[in-house]
Amino acid sequence: METNKPQKKKNWFLPLVLSLLLSTLLIFITVFTSSRSSSSRLYKTRVKNELPHFVESKLKVSATSKDPVPRLAYLISGSMGDGESLKRTLKALYHPRNQYAVHLDLEASAEERMDLAKFVKNEPLFTKLGNVRAVVRANLVTYRGPTMVTNTLHAAAILLKEGGDWDWFINLSASDYPLVTQDDLLHVLSSIPRNLNFIEHTSDIGWKENQRAKPVIIDPGLYSLQKSDVFWVSEKRSVPTAYKLFTGSAWMMLSRPFIEYILWGWDNLPRIVLMYYANFLSSPEGYFHTVICNAEEFRNTTVNHDLHFISWDTPPKQHPHFLVSDDFQRMVDSNAPFARKFGRNESVLDKIDSELLGCNADGFVPGGWFGTQGNANVTVPDYNLKNITTFRPGPGAERLKRLITGLISAEDFHAKQCT
Repeated sequence: METNKPQKKKNWFLPLVLSLLLSTLLIFITVFTSSRSSSSRLYKTRVKNELPHFVESKLKVSATSKDPVPRLAYLISGSMGDGESLKRTLKALYHPRNQYAVHLDLEASAEERMDLAKFVKNEPLFTKLGNVRAVVRANLVTYRGPTMVTNTLHAAAILLKEGGDWDWFINLSASDYPLVTQDDLLHVLSSIPRNLNFIEHTSDIGWKENQRAKPVIIDPGLYSLQKSDVFWVSEKRSVPTAYKLFTGSAWMMLSRPFIEYILWGWDNLPRIVLMYYANFLSSPEGYFHTVICNAEEFRNTTVNHDLHFISWDTPPKQHPHFLVSDDFQRMVDSNAPFARKFGRNESVLDKIDSELLGCNADGFVPGGWFGTQGNANVTVPDYNLKNITTFRPGPGAERLKRLITGLISAEDFHAKQCT
């Protein structure tokens, strides 16, 4: 009997050990699985409660200036043979508070471009105040092509970089001319919100859908040093569905916040639309309009007017009429601050100088900053620089005030924004 005791002990000991091992393993698996599940739930809860951070959400529309007196930034551009007209327009538009970029494209001769650069460099008033700059690296600009848009963006970038604080950007050509003094213009603009964008626009593109939106054009100015007209490719494209097309006037007054957005755009809209309009006929009449009306931050800042008097055929043709003396009263009655298109040395410009601006053909326009000692025909260097924040508004200010007040107080003002 004593020989059977060790055998009985072995019979119950082995199952006990196996049972303990199995229990330990089950406990370990249960604890590990429970820990992972709890950690996962905690992690998911934390992720769910955290909002994603994107760089776009940190970028905001810049605030407008608090300075009670606004500043303007002008681009005045021209081509071959426009040098003298550009100089005259520049002087008629000049005010010490403003900033100016002047540009003659590569179709103008090197001599003509150099003459303009020397004019800017040697004019005593420009040298003293440093607010006029000639675009030295001239662009090749093709009429009706996207190079007109890139030239405008180039000038705006220069003025942002070098022009200090300003409130609105205005693009003009050498064939434009003011109908009010800068004192008139700055006086009226000092009373309106600085975020407004004066840009004539509509989404009713009509015949332009088939003749401009669907055809694909190539602008040789994008890759060639020789100026030539745009040409068409055989394929056509559909109208965009990612954004809505708008069209309007190529002349505009745009707020600084919008210029910053279109150059530094914190979403990709300005660049995407620019690529689209690279193959669009007459892209200056659509690019800025399409961007501003598809950008949520800016679509409610538009004023549907280009601030110009322009005489068109009915229906409009490719080019407006050249303005002459017979158009003078219609220009005045329009209340617009600018008019186009003028021929070189057109006699009506002398009439505008004498009756609306108060200067002679070669002089600066007098104002609160510019003392003439009773002689309206005084020219630099006989100027007497005064307080540049003092305005001397005249009848032009009253006309312009009627125009702008009528635009922004109209019952259908908001209805005309990006529609």
